[in-house]
Formats: sequence, C-alpha cells, structure tokens
Amino acid sequence: MPYSTPMLDICLLGTGGTQPLANRWLTSLLVRYQGHSVLVDCGEGTQIAAQKAGLSLKPVDKILITHLHADHTSGLPGLLLSMGNMGKTTPLSIIGPLGTERVVESLRCIAPGLPYEIRVSELEEPEMTIPFLDVDIFAFRVQHGIPCYGYSFSLARCGKFSPQRARELNIPLEYWRLLQAGETLEHDGVTLTPEMVLGADRRGIKVTYCTDTRPCQRIIKAAAQSDLFICEGMYGDDAMLPKALENRHMLFSEAAQLAHDAGDVRELWLTHFSPSLPNPRAFLHIAQAIFPNSVVPRDGWKKEIVFPE
Repeated sequence: MPYSTPMLDICLLGTGGTQPLANRWLTSLLVRYQGHSVLVDCGEGTQIAAQKAGLSLKPVDKILITHLHADHTSGLPGLLLSMGNMGKTTPLSIIGPLGTERVVESLRCIAPGLPYEIRVSELEEPEMTIPFLDVDIFAFRVQHGIPCYGYSFSLARCGKFSPQRARELNIPLEYWRLLQAGETLEHDGVTLTPEMVLGADRRGIKVTYCTDTRPCQRIIKAAAQSDLFICEGMYGDDAMLPKALENRHMLFSEAAQLAHDAGDVRELWLTHFSPSLPNPRAFLHIAQAIFPNSVVPRDGWKKEIVFPE
C-alpha cells in the first residue's frame, strides 16, 4: 500500500441531535484527504453548515450514513442537487445500513436527473472495511433502536527507512524513495521489497466517529488508539440516564468512559447534543473527571491530524 500525504483534515460540521437549532446544526462530519472528501451523515441543513465552515461538498466521493433516522438523512436531496449544480460529474457512493437504497431512492424523487452516478451499498455484517484511497474506513455496528454504524478512519504509517540497510544491500539511491513509499521493485533480477529497508510499522492516524448508541464493547475496540474520538453525548447530566436508556443514547460520562476504556485515545469530542441541552459546556467537567482530554466542540470545529514525529 502506498503511503501518501500524512494528514486527515477533519471538520465537525454540526453538533446537534434530533433537530437543528438556530445556533446548532445537526451532527455531521467531513473528512478530507488528498483533495477527496467523505461526508458522514447528512441531516437537514448540512450543506449550510458546510458553507458556514467555508468548505465545499463538491469533492465528496462517499457519504456514509450511520442510520436512517431523519436527523441523519433528510439533508440528502438538497445536497445531491447542489452537488450537481456545482458541476459534479464523478460517481458518488452512498453507504449505510440495510434499507439505505430504499431511502435514497425515495428521497431522490425530489432530486431527479443528476449529472453524476449514485452507487448505493448496504452494510450487512457487524464489521466491514470500506476502501478509500489509502485510508481504511472501518464500519462497526452499534446499539441503537434501528441498525446503526460507527466509522473509523485509519491511515497506516510504514516503518522508518534505514539508509544504512539500503547501502548494505547495494540498493540504488533512485529506488530509496519508492521503497519508502511501500512499492516493490525489480533490480538486476532481484526483488526489492519495503520490508528490506523499513523498520516496524509506526503509529499512523486514526479518527473514530460514533453516534446514536448505547455504550458497547465494539465501540471500545474501534476507538482504541484514536487520535480523535468523536462520540455522542446526548445528555450531560447523569440524572438523565433513564432517558438515555429509553432512547438508546449516551451520557457525557458514558462517552468519556468509552474513551478511557478504549486505551491510548488522545482526544474526545462530544457531539449530538439534545435540544434540551442548551449549554453542553456546563456539564463538561463530568466527562473530564473520567477522561481529562474531553472537549465540547462548536459547529464547524476543524482539526488537521498528521503523523507524529
């Protein structure tokens, strides 16, 4: 696998759950890499949230749907039309749980005649990997009232290149960069592989996104070693636990416990706040007592994640 530009550009377009508010758009995530983009969820107002963040949705190659509730899908028709009006002609993949094709086709009745192809795929297994350039997207099923998935984005990093080892093997200098990039070559009848001159794989980049669920072991597994873990915190007050259980959502404290238990998570962004939670920051201390690097982001928060030195 080639190892390219070592950066994922993240923007949390909105932080709200259930319905958009005057000061809070619905939860949606834009992941950009090498001039391409993946959008996770598309509730009402998502394209407006992108405009406010100064980001174009024309380069979106894939739309990943966590589940088929309206606050995660109802923005699709307007977005599809806007992308066509922006001049998009390349195919668009829409991926989500079983039933996604039916929903997309139903919504497209008000977005006909698009100048690009739409390819719909449905997730059938509890865990699946979705290719995206040299980024691996890992889809994992979570626990909501209907089928729902979280997504992890992972960019691998090869081991450190050893010039000394390359010299010992008499590998020509012009091949060093190619081997470092993960390519296998032939020279004078000898196969040269990256493993000959690279050390053990180093920590790469990982972003995990999860919303509309109760805590479960699969989230802990998926979030492990995430540079950024974006997780729903529908309710801030622990007294709201009965409501969280009833609606299959999470508390701030539960999301923070997942980040703590996953291991080697560097930062937690809480999201998908209930409309009944006008000031999420008032409850941030609850999450920080469990996982200190917990954050309550605002709509449009951005982060560039690069390989560590």
